Amino acid sequence: MSIIDRFSMEGRVAVVTGAGRGIGRAIALAFAERGADVVCAARTLADVEAVAADVRAMGRRALAVSCDVNDAARRAALVASAQEAFGRVTHLVNNAGGAGPNHPLKMTPEQFEEVFRFNVSSAYALSQLCVPLMREAGAGNIINITSGAARYAQPHFSAYGTAKAALTQLTRLLAQDFAPQVRVNAIAPGPILTDALNRVLPAEMRDGMIKNTPLQSLGETEDIAAAALYLASDASRWVTGKVIEVDGGAESSVWPG
Repeated sequence: MSIIDRFSMEGRVAVVTGAGRGIGRAIALAFAERGADVVCAARTLADVEAVAADVRAMGRRALAVSCDVNDAARRAALVASAQEAFGRVTHLVNNAGGAGPNHPLKMTPEQFEEVFRFNVSSAYALSQLCVPLMREAGAGNIINITSGAARYAQPHFSAYGTAKAALTQLTRLLAQDFAPQVRVNAIAPGPILTDALNRVLPAEMRDGMIKNTPLQSLGETEDIAAAALYLASDASRWVTGKVIEVDGGAESSVWPG
């Protein structure tokens, strides 16, 4: 097998959450480009239907599913639909998540727990649903999308940063639980310049972020998709429980102070 062949995704079926836009969309398309069939999940059905159409245009099979990952019934329906449509599930990308800044004296404990459930508990629950199917398929792979915020010490990110730090540690622990049949890894992106962010980000703020980044540019969704393809494919067959930091070399927040 040549090195490039190790990046093949032929015969794989990947469930990607948050696949309607941004990083999730880029990962779904990267997997399809290398031969995977893809289950595209997000809350907005029209978004994932568009991504599924792009996957089919590459000659791969695709399924679009409307799913709120905070809803246990919708999570179960997502995985059941994937298994029914394709007969197997081999890959899971827990990309859905996120949160804005928070004031630690104003955010209620209940709101804090909501951030944790969205970013951590949903990934745990989907992993529980998918791992038995992965084992039935002979092998499996889970990728969690965490964040540089998991390791940065910065004000107003006690909820999001804590949740992503928990997701990072969950990745390491589940890798031990599920080895050797299922590999579990994570990607920690820095600021990714999506089309939506670019429209609302003031030019002076964007320039400041670029200046504060050692590689002097912000990330693109394809940067994360390339890392995901490595972790999902046999190119990383001897890697589990690890976090790849794709952040332009930043060792602290690049947001202008």
